[in-house]
Amino acid sequence: MRIIGGKFKGKKLISPSNNKIRPTSDRVREAIFNILSIKIKNNFAAQNVLDLFAGSGALGLEAASRGANNIVFIDNGAHARSLIRRQIDNLALTNNVKLLGYDAANLRKNTKFPPFNLIFLDPPYQKGLGEKALISALKNGWIADKAMIIFEEQANKNIEFPEQFTISDRRKFGNSEIYFLYN
Repeated sequence: MRIIGGKFKGKKLISPSNNKIRPTSDRVREAIFNILSIKIKNNFAAQNVLDLFAGSGALGLEAASRGANNIVFIDNGAHARSLIRRQIDNLALTNNVKLLGYDAANLRKNTKFPPFNLIFLDPPYQKGLGEKALISALKNGWIADKAMIIFEEQANKNIEFPEQFTISDRRKFGNSEIYFLYN
């Protein structure tokens, strides 16, 4: 695993030591960020980024490499948080980066941060946790109006997104399917 673009391009990321964390592959991350760059006109500096089910932190770290200044990683797994903390330290990302041990599917009321306009959601596959997290984040003030959500799930799974969200793009990569949503 490595950072695909931006100021940390080529930097190696620490891989998880067990199979409970399924990082988005370099190839899929590159495709996501190529599409995202067009959709947000390459203006990552204007994005407040929320990385739910952060796992290895690869998606949020990629956004940081491309200029995002405010990033919050959320994962309730101790191994994931340790891994993300090491990644943050290795890249010397100390300003405007937070790591929280919350349950992404049952978020508490957001009182600490402005609502996020770029959200990555990469839950464990086939458990319905992504849909729960999306509803919880919306209900509790984590998602800004007109936010873009990148939602990863196992391919060919029928997902019922809340009516507030519109699919603007959908791509299949092997066993993964990526949805680009707007609210």
